[in-house]
Amino acid sequence: MFLSLAKLFADAGGTREQALLVHPLQLSRWLDEAWTGARLVPELPVGTTSTKAPFLGDDAIIGALGLPQQPPPPVLLAPSGITVPDQDSWSPVTGPPGTGGIGLFWHHLVYAYLVESTGAVEIFSEVLRRLLAGETLGTLSADGARWLRSTEELFFRDPPLFSITGTVSEVRPSARTNRRNAYWRMFGLDLPHPLPAAATGAAADWKAHVGLGANTDFRAKWSELLRQTWHGLENSANTSGSNPTDPSYISFLCTALKDMLNNRRRGGLLAREEFVHVTVLSWFHLTLQEDTAIVRDLKAEATSPADRLALIAQRVGMAPAARSRELLELAEPMSSVLRAVELGMFDDPVAASALYDDGDTLGVEMRDLVNLWQSATGDRVKDRPTGTPTPVSAQPLRIPTTAAVPVAVPAPPRPQAVATPLSASNGARG
Repeated sequence: MFLSLAKLFADAGGTREQALLVHPLQLSRWLDEAWTGARLVPELPVGTTSTKAPFLGDDAIIGALGLPQQPPPPVLLAPSGITVPDQDSWSPVTGPPGTGGIGLFWHHLVYAYLVESTGAVEIFSEVLRRLLAGETLGTLSADGARWLRSTEELFFRDPPLFSITGTVSEVRPSARTNRRNAYWRMFGLDLPHPLPAAATGAAADWKAHVGLGANTDFRAKWSELLRQTWHGLENSANTSGSNPTDPSYISFLCTALKDMLNNRRRGGLLAREEFVHVTVLSWFHLTLQEDTAIVRDLKAEATSPADRLALIAQRVGMAPAARSRELLELAEPMSSVLRAVELGMFDDPVAASALYDDGDTLGVEMRDLVNLWQSATGDRVKDRPTGTPTPVSAQPLRIPTTAAVPVAVPAPPRPQAVATPLSASNGARG
């Protein structure tokens, strides 16, 4: 969600970083307004035509969890007052954010999963702890202090009463385990790093009460879709000879993924959780996309989000996931493609052929997705079946990595480190 707010600031002549500098009270209210406008989703950024279909499983969940239609008490009625491009402004603007009555787009839950798999939440959690407990990381600029306050208030304390972001309570007290529960149910995937010691305990078993409601074969089906799409991209320019591309099979895979994901959304299940988890991870992603104030204060300026995260992690004696670059680059395009799959945009062979059209924006994006997913996970989606006479790809499994950027003042190492890519076992417990 904060990526959308950053775009609003930039489109109005400001900067994307200003979204991180708005008062946390306004940001909290703005998220409620964004939820209210969820029915009016804009065109999905996947090179397809726009759609007004609900993307929450059941759009009745918006009104069920939103503010009342009749005027509520003033404390609930007060708007966020955010007016771009001045982050310090307040105006009595009412209604959902956006322009022309169009709501704001937020990413699929897979976006939150991929960004969190880098270890960003745990790394920034340690940054906050050190900044608030002492001076081992130095002093902050005024804008860095703003970021610190907003991050703690929005994501490391109980949310305001009756807020749409209030997904923590006595029955689900840990935001970390709540996110892992949602990832397990939707994708059958666990984060590749362990829970911190403070979050372990009975509530840490995010699989205990899921039952059969987990899409444990998501990864296999998604990898197969990428494999079949790669066959199409390889043969898209063929003018003679055999062509193994099968658009019908690709459409079957898309339909299977759609049904699998929509089963987890019946009656609006996980809609609110997806909104909240994507919101949390978009804050940290936005923080890393540029040399923002907190990045500069931590002396972690770099040319990519992954390098900035690595430098920040070094300052607190930690390490991000080995394939953070690929995970961060995967997050937004994979989110858009999965959202389109869930909406049934590729359910027929003609529409599915757009996935491997090398002359189209979507086809180019799918080529990048294949390379990034294979490098991030180790799933060899470019390999052909065993026994085929055609040799396998000469390209290596992993895409090239950038050289490590040294940090000026390394901190003493801490025992907990996040240093693995997507897990192979996908589960902390059996």
